[in-house]
Amino acid sequence: MTENISRQRLAYLYGLCTVLIWSTVASAFKIALRHMDNFQLLLVADAVSIVTLFIILAAQGRLGLLRGIGRRELAANCLLGALNPFLYYLVLFKAYSLLPAQVAQPLNYTWAITLSLLAVPLLGQKLTRRDLAAICISYAGVVALSTQGNLTGLDFGNPLGVGLALFSTLIWALFWIINTKNTTDPMVALFLNFTAAFPLILGVTLYASALPALDNAGLFAACYVGVFEMGISFVLWLMAMRLTTSTARIGNLIFLSPFLSLVLIHFILGETIHATTYAGLCLILGGNLLQKRRD
Repeated sequence: MTENISRQRLAYLYGLCTVLIWSTVASAFKIALRHMDNFQLLLVADAVSIVTLFIILAAQGRLGLLRGIGRRELAANCLLGALNPFLYYLVLFKAYSLLPAQVAQPLNYTWAITLSLLAVPLLGQKLTRRDLAAICISYAGVVALSTQGNLTGLDFGNPLGVGLALFSTLIWALFWIINTKNTTDPMVALFLNFTAAFPLILGVTLYASALPALDNAGLFAACYVGVFEMGISFVLWLMAMRLTTSTARIGNLIFLSPFLSLVLIHFILGETIHATTYAGLCLILGGNLLQKRRD
């Protein structure tokens, strides 16, 4: 009993650390994007994440797992890398460059709803009345966020940015649906995803942009994204889920992140948080909670 309690406390600690990291990344995205474009940000962040994940695998004594991967398994993980991080983060970072952080960040939390929609054609699942209600509530939040309260005129501020933010949730949900059949160790799979994506990211950066200068003021923020958003946070969350006696309790910690993020967006980026941002976020998270609730 005592051991279970200590394991659960440790799970909460890892989970809260993950939430704190997730709360900072929206601000880090925007800071980096002040000095570089989405291609350059992803190039630096991916390179740093590869090094970070390699060090973590080495520290855990799991590098040997790489030698046991077959050609088909390797090819599958490399193809997944084209979805995440390559396409997903290119689209997400572009959305952040076009939108205020207080709009882009909550929109990203609609991925759970997108996942349920994609599960219908791809996994043969059916939508319940609760699912439909959750979808309606969450996308009402999207409208509130996108229009920033101007509902009568339906002025969607930056429709391209909103569209890209929502499209990124489609990529993310698709990545995880395909990943349900992936038998590779999660840490090894992530390392392969990010390593395989690097040549694609480098190629598109050289074609559409340029390599960032070494004195670029956004490099630190980009490195922060690579270490924490694309590396350490995944490891901490995985450890929390393995230690916990209740995945639901740990999963609910996710809902702290967007509110903490808004606080940091206000104080770090200087954005004035509008009432419609809170309303939209509450609707999105309310839809997610309704969908998660069990009978």
